[in-house]
Amino acid sequence: MALKMRSSAAQTALALAMSFSLVAGGPFVAPALAQVKPAAGPDSVADLAESLLDAVVNISTSQNVKSDDKAPVPQVPEGSPFQDFFDEFFKGEGGEGGGNQGQTVNSLGSGFVIDPSGFIATNNHVIEGADDIEVNFANGSKLKAKLVGTDPKTDLALLKVEPKAPLKAVPFGDSRTMRIGDWVMAIGNPFGLGGSVTVGIISARGRNINAGPYDNFIQTDAAINRGNSGGPLFNMKGEVIGINTAIISPSGGSIGIGFSVPTELAQNIFTQLRDFGETRRGWLGVRIQPVTDDIAESLSMAEAKGALVAGIIKGGPVDNGSIETGDVIIRFDGKEVDEMRDLPRVVAESPVGKAVDVVLLRDGKEMTVKVTLGRLEDGEKEAGDDAVTQEDTPTEDGTTPQTGEQVQPSKADTVLGMGISDLDEQARKTFEILESVKGVVITEVTPESAASERGIVPGDVIVEVGQEAVTTAEEVKTRVAKLKSEDRRNALLMIANRTGALRYITVRID
Repeated sequence: MALKMRSSAAQTALALAMSFSLVAGGPFVAPALAQVKPAAGPDSVADLAESLLDAVVNISTSQNVKSDDKAPVPQVPEGSPFQDFFDEFFKGEGGEGGGNQGQTVNSLGSGFVIDPSGFIATNNHVIEGADDIEVNFANGSKLKAKLVGTDPKTDLALLKVEPKAPLKAVPFGDSRTMRIGDWVMAIGNPFGLGGSVTVGIISARGRNINAGPYDNFIQTDAAINRGNSGGPLFNMKGEVIGINTAIISPSGGSIGIGFSVPTELAQNIFTQLRDFGETRRGWLGVRIQPVTDDIAESLSMAEAKGALVAGIIKGGPVDNGSIETGDVIIRFDGKEVDEMRDLPRVVAESPVGKAVDVVLLRDGKEMTVKVTLGRLEDGEKEAGDDAVTQEDTPTEDGTTPQTGEQVQPSKADTVLGMGISDLDEQARKTFEILESVKGVVITEVTPESAASERGIVPGDVIVEVGQEAVTTAEEVKTRVAKLKSEDRRNALLMIANRTGALRYITVRID
């Protein structure tokens, strides 16, 4: 036993010796250690940033605002580090007696040079209402800027300075080639201290944040903070693929959710502002609404897609009958219209006067029509004169906002939770319905009915049922009964309000 123990001890000693030899650099471990290299981070973007920083500028604006606020100016201790701030902020507010004096409001933002001759791109909200605009360059120089033009619908603006020598400019890239996950770099100059650089990826594309009618934002996690508005978003080639415009932030700082206007939209806007001082967008002259699942089923569509035409603007490009109410536009000039919001954007991006092919669904059949586009800015007045900006809604006591009269139930027929009646002169007078509106008047709506859930109110007029025109209450009942016999779950109604504005609504058939 003792021998065995000694033998074990000897073996242990031998093992320890071998272990020491390996740790000290034996023949098996030393080569592995020799191959270990220092950890390396991602490739540096320093060279790329250095080549772009001079083209990004700080934009300082001032605006004179009259104030009726007679509140006393806050007092700060003499020599306080905040004294200069308060003196500047309340400039014109204090003095003897205070009172109604002018106040100078200052703001800062970013921009970038798109042409060496002095054209500078930024956001509209950076310069909106400004009386004075000054551009601060990376080298410390400053130039007064003139506003060339603005486009509030996309929140873009173009400025012009008069440099003594050509400026450093950056080129536009094609934002349509960018993919989710691609690296991007944001540069801003929020405080005039020089450009600040952040790097991230494209988190999403085609974001709609309800900022305007043409929302198609690029979302990025590259840090964008206040004062960076109007700055460029670059791809890794040094091309501008977006204009940094908005962030989601409870605190005011970046939480990794920023939005940029893509150059596929912005580049054409800047070109128009430079050439004309205003935008010149294409115009189709239709009112549209989304194609919901219920509407798609009612129209026998395989899937809910496209833009449903709910009205035609009088005097517009398609007032010649080429497009009709009830048509569903699914393709415009070779571009797919997957959602309603896609159509205004692709139409606006098209040149005025261009003849385009519009693919639509009518009566369940696909067809193509040729349309020559008008100009949106010219058509907006016509559309405004012919449009309703706010739907009429009943008040809690059952009165209507226009007349204040109590809507009394009539000897009307009832269908789908609605009391309906022929639209005679008495009904027009009661509900103040224009002479141009034709159809069957809705005299009452049963509370918590399917019609009530869809926002139908007394005074609305049924123009079509299942895409067939109706002029009497009996025709409405017959059409709904037919749809029910066909096992349809919903009735597709075209509804006009008392001023004639049209919309399509599906009402559940009980």
